[in-house]
Amino acid sequence: MQIKQYRSLFIQALSTIYDEGEAESFFYLILEEKKQLKRIDLALQPNLSFSDAELQLWNAILEQLKLEIPVQYLLGKTQFYGLEFEVNENVLIPRPETEELVDWIINSQQSAVSGQQLRILDIGTGSGCIAISLAKNIPNAQVFAIDVSEKALATAKRNAELNQVNITCIHKDILQTNDLEQQFDIIVSNPPYVRNLEKQEIKKNVLEYEPHLALFVEDDNALVFYRKIAELAQKNLTPNGQLFFEINQYLGKEMIAMLENMNFKDVELRKDIYGNDRMTKSSVQ
Repeated sequence: MQIKQYRSLFIQALSTIYDEGEAESFFYLILEEKKQLKRIDLALQPNLSFSDAELQLWNAILEQLKLEIPVQYLLGKTQFYGLEFEVNENVLIPRPETEELVDWIINSQQSAVSGQQLRILDIGTGSGCIAISLAKNIPNAQVFAIDVSEKALATAKRNAELNQVNITCIHKDILQTNDLEQQFDIIVSNPPYVRNLEKQEIKKNVLEYEPHLALFVEDDNALVFYRKIAELAQKNLTPNGQLFFEINQYLGKEMIAMLENMNFKDVELRKDIYGNDRMTKSSVQ
């Protein structure tokens, strides 16, 4: 079958689940991964075709997509901040909003003294996307990454090797931690922040396949991770050290109030590209 014919069938088969643009993006992601062809190749060579074996593979992938298994898990990889990351059922799929947080951190360090050694801690690292992107783009950084999941940490270690950076991975339950035992210039976290009451807003491909351990908090204690990490930051940030959070879009005011009540200074709330309250920056006194 000609690839362009299959493309139409592929998009049509997913039309009840995804909009056309998203289904088409899946098609080209898979085409590049499985056949090393880009959109332009198909445009220039419209008669390219799939073999029977390839059709069998594509049909199997299509059936999994119909179940709303994330395409990134099917491919075992994704792109984040210009880097490639392995992803699997043990880690969240990195989001564009988190790229914005990484970008904010990197840009905030450009005025730092050249050659100054920075110690950075990423709490709840998952795939390692934040820690590794920072290590890759801040050459003078020594980066540490904590996660409660040993399987997530194993993924982060593989991603560090893939992207040729050194990060120190630490297995630790941050809620059971009273001291980080060393000082950091930057602490960053994208912890679980989705309340159970918000589950109805979550798409099936996230709700059924991404790790709940990294997603959800109780409705009546939604800031539990932020409060704990902020307490640790008070002890373990260097003077004028910075604390960055990705946050629940509905809890921006609550986050600002919490940080100010804990005597953090220069508290700043930023919106993401979609106009949602999404990240905060603050400093210790």
